[in-house]
Amino acid sequence: MFSIRQILLLFPIAVFSIGCGRSPFPRAGRFEPDPGDLLFQDLDCGPMCDAIEKVTTGCGGANFSHVGIASKTADGDIVVIEAVSAGVKITDLDAFLNRSSDGAGRPKVVVGRLKKRYRNLIAPAIEASLELKGKPYDKVFAIDNDAYYCSELVYEAFLNANGGKPVFQLKPMTFNDPDTGELFPVWKDYYTDLGAAVPQGRPGLNPGGISRSPALSIVHRYGRVSRGG
Repeated sequence: MFSIRQILLLFPIAVFSIGCGRSPFPRAGRFEPDPGDLLFQDLDCGPMCDAIEKVTTGCGGANFSHVGIASKTADGDIVVIEAVSAGVKITDLDAFLNRSSDGAGRPKVVVGRLKKRYRNLIAPAIEASLELKGKPYDKVFAIDNDAYYCSELVYEAFLNANGGKPVFQLKPMTFNDPDTGELFPVWKDYYTDLGAAVPQGRPGLNPGGISRSPALSIVHRYGRVSRGG
């Protein structure tokens, strides 16, 4: 299980307004991701996640706090390429799915699949993401610093595969409470500990925003994710 600090290191905050592909959250059932599928995860970290989810919206109103890229080993096993606090790594699918579960014990994971016009990008995107294995985690959520947070890994992999043209769009990040316009205390403490400035308004992206990309269709949900901020 992740600590609160590790959860905070999984993703930055941004506000998006693009729509979902297809109907969100098809029926659950036996399912194995295809290589290139994006696995959106609803992790649990208590009150600190509440602040994060208040300014992030996923497809269907879901609260997503992490995303990884499905891949397949030479032996045919499904794995997930992801950026976590330890850096860019490869994780067994079962280990990824079992990080959080709903009331029925099902993984709080939703699967997005690239639409047909983008599927030629899957193999080079996986290759690009694997080349980043071992790179450090991007604690300050800055683009182009040779460190990667979860959404940035997805962004960079498909950017590289698409000849430098973004598949998933960067948007200005916000770390402020939308009700007050003030910086959430949790982010103030986080960046104070890092000794870094809060990157308010800087370009970035998050799992919720990616899940709403018109490049994707939501093809499966393993379990029930939480919704709303």
